[in-house]
Amino acid sequence: MPITNRRAAEYEFLSGLYADPYFPDHVVDRGRAILLRLCARIEAERPADLAALYALTEPATEEFNALEAEFEAAGSEIETVAREEIGEGFWFVATAYGFPDADVEKLIAARDW
Repeated sequence: MPITNRRAAEYEFLSGLYADPYFPDHVVDRGRAILLRLCARIEAERPADLAALYALTEPATEEFNALEAEFEAAGSEIETVAREEIGEGFWFVATAYGFPDADVEKLIAARDW
């Protein structure tokens, strides 16, 4: 499903990770895909409130949890820079879809990175 929210469609998710050679592009691509799927899911399900939004971000966060093994296999990891960049991606999604009061820690509460 193509993203219809122009801000989300044009946003360069995880650009800081792409700019750093420590983070392999093929793994960062998978992280970007997680965030784009989250956008598509928000557009499809149209959460009415923050609780409904957090319910959608939880499985996306769990996908990033699983992605940690791929980072490690590629000689990298989800460390401080990556955590901040990923959190920023989730927060951007929340604001782009009309949830400026979203708490970034609640958006990624299921994280283990």
